[in-house]
Formats: sequence, C-alpha cells, structure tokens
Amino acid sequence: MALRSGSTRGRGLGHVAVMDIPALYTKMILAIGDGTGMADSLLHVHAGMAVMFLTRVVTRRSLSTPWPLLAVLIAEVGNEVLDRLHYGSWRWADTSSDFVNTLFWPTMLYVGLKLRRARSLRSVSGA
Repeated sequence: MALRSGSTRGRGLGHVAVMDIPALYTKMILAIGDGTGMADSLLHVHAGMAVMFLTRVVTRRSLSTPWPLLAVLIAEVGNEVLDRLHYGSWRWADTSSDFVNTLFWPTMLYVGLKLRRARSLRSVSGA
C-alpha cells in the first residue's frame, strides 16, 4: 500500500501515515486495463455507460432526466482530477480523449430519449 508521511502541525499528533489515494486509484485502473486487456479508450466507454445505468437504478430517475448524465460527468471529472494529482500535470490530449470517450454514448442516449419523450408528449397533447 502506498503511504506517505504527513505532518499534523499544531495538533500534537506527530506524524500520521496518509494514503496516496491518486496512486492507489491509478494502480487500480491500470490493473483493470491489464486484467481485461481492453484499451483505455474502450474502458472509458464502458465506464460511462456503467455509471449512467447504475445511477439510473440507484436514483430511479429516467435516463431522459439529466441526473444519470450528470453522474457520468462528475465521475469523469473525478477521474481526471485523480489523474492530474497522480501525474503532477494535466495531460490534455489524454484528458480530452477520456472526456469524449466517457461522455459520448451517455450523451447520445440522453438526447435520443429526451427527443423521444418530447415527441410522445406532442402526440398525446395533439390527439
């Protein structure tokens, strides 16, 4: 387990071991990629859809509401922030590719369902 020593100045606790969460997260993500043999870009596609559907199940909100898509966005921002903390700088080519791969299909699904819902509401009100 990756640990680093941190100071707790002014609290009288001495040195406390603090987990290096970004390093542990990166290690876990690399293990998933190595274990599945899938490319990082494909893993982002799967992760985006998994977060969207898991959010739909947990919140019981329709996929045509913004909440499942917002959860995907929040998860991807968190992923990129952890990458930034681990690597020490933004890797813009990787970050932008990760955003596109993670958010593309959840966004398409949301837009398609939103359009279908609007069309069905129009047909009900116009009948």
